[in-house]
Amino acid sequence: MKSKNIDLKSMWERATKTRRGLGSETSLRRHHGPARLWIAVAVLVTGTIWLWSSSSVGLLGTYRVQDYVVNELWRTADSNGWRASSAPRTYWSPPPIESESNGYLRVRCNGGLTQQRSAICNAVVVARIMNATLVLPELGTNSFWHDKSGFVDIYDVPHFINSLKYDVRIVMSVPKITAQGKTKKLRAYKIEPPRDAPVTWYRTTALEKIRKYGAIHLTPFSHRLAEEIDDPELQRLRCRVNYHALRFKSNIMKTSSDIVNKLRSEGHFMSIHLPFELDMLAYAGCVDIFTPKEWVILLKYRAEHFPEKSLVYKQRRLIGKCPLTPEEVGLILRAMGFDNTTRIYLASGKLFGGERFMKIFKDMFPRLENHSMVGSGKLEETRGLAGSAVDYMVCLLSDIFIPTYDGPSNFANNLMGHRLYNGFRTTITPNRKAIAPIFMDREEGRASGFEERVRQVMFNTHFGAPHKRNHPESFYTNSWPECFCQTKARNHADQCPPDSLNDVLVSQFQDKEDTEVEATNQTDSISQTEELADGTGLATV
Repeated sequence: MKSKNIDLKSMWERATKTRRGLGSETSLRRHHGPARLWIAVAVLVTGTIWLWSSSSVGLLGTYRVQDYVVNELWRTADSNGWRASSAPRTYWSPPPIESESNGYLRVRCNGGLTQQRSAICNAVVVARIMNATLVLPELGTNSFWHDKSGFVDIYDVPHFINSLKYDVRIVMSVPKITAQGKTKKLRAYKIEPPRDAPVTWYRTTALEKIRKYGAIHLTPFSHRLAEEIDDPELQRLRCRVNYHALRFKSNIMKTSSDIVNKLRSEGHFMSIHLPFELDMLAYAGCVDIFTPKEWVILLKYRAEHFPEKSLVYKQRRLIGKCPLTPEEVGLILRAMGFDNTTRIYLASGKLFGGERFMKIFKDMFPRLENHSMVGSGKLEETRGLAGSAVDYMVCLLSDIFIPTYDGPSNFANNLMGHRLYNGFRTTITPNRKAIAPIFMDREEGRASGFEERVRQVMFNTHFGAPHKRNHPESFYTNSWPECFCQTKARNHADQCPPDSLNDVLVSQFQDKEDTEVEATNQTDSISQTEELADGTGLATV
């Protein structure tokens, strides 16, 4: 894609240079009659190429270049030799046995599906940091859906425990203890961790409490571990949890698979996350486009669920804090060159404001689907957390994904990171801050050059290719480079492990067991014992 654009640009430059040089060449050959015909032909050809290549002026050139770019977007982004890898690259000790554990860790994960998912990843890392036994994480009741689904209702529990057996010890519940002749469940000491707590807090304050009480309960547990951690192995553990251990239950996976197969049976399809819903709009504070009655509903919901804050719609919009409307999404897609034959899967709940916001979008892109339209699963699998899980999987596997609002730890952020890890699948991320003034000009009657201005913003992106993580980009949005390796790396730290994730962990776990047996039996020399203790997996990689 990039090379094609460069070729067209250089063609235009060569044609322009040729055109400039024709005047002097004609003067030199003024008296050479036979050459005049060739010069005239050259002028004609050069002018034709220049007109064809000037995409900012000629409509023909615009759509030829645009068609090419759009067709390229259906493919995965250029990996540049990188691939996903969350296997340890230094020696990784097995988790403690029960007698060596510092105690039991309970966590209550609040928020929606993906916020809970991030919290689960953090809980596993915290258990590893504290040398603790993790109790299967609890999922808090969602305040918007009123969904009481637990971990066992959404995720494949045996797979989760088995996938992490070389990382942390996981149990279903806090065990019972016997004291003064009575048996009762060990009571966990409740703590509210600081937001984005550093690793040191867990190695000091939290560790002291778990050793004292035998069990602690961290609640709430959303955003309670810093995203940027200096230890890359702990970051890779986050990826192992998020992209390998957290697998949805079989009924959710089957419903998702059926939907993807139906959509893909007619060719490429894109998915769009459109959180144009009551809770998200109230959170963003962007209410000016709604009716007075809708204003009251939004402001009431905001007052009940979010901290009080003075918000000015125009200012919020100009800094990119307002979700894109369905019409704005449609106009962006059309400006990029997608036409009305594009098949779209819409991941969203109930759109606030009713059908009037969707009508224009449907007129532009009539081939619109959602899980209730193409899914064959039961109703329980297409609403609440389960419905969000189905949307998650369909969006993960779509050819193109477009997030229209990427607030902290929400659905879109996690999906962008998962698609990056899952083979650099194309993601088109609108820059709402750069797009806002273009739309505001259009609304005020200054629509000249609208589509060209939109294109200039939208094609200035990485489209899901590997790129450096920059603040405020979340680790869950972009786990590069910690959870990636390069097949032909110049940097030693970026080299790919020689084995699969499971092989690496099994190898290191077995090495640890062999070392302990040797030390106990004292059958081999000290040097052999030390060699085994280093591990044969990735100790030196």
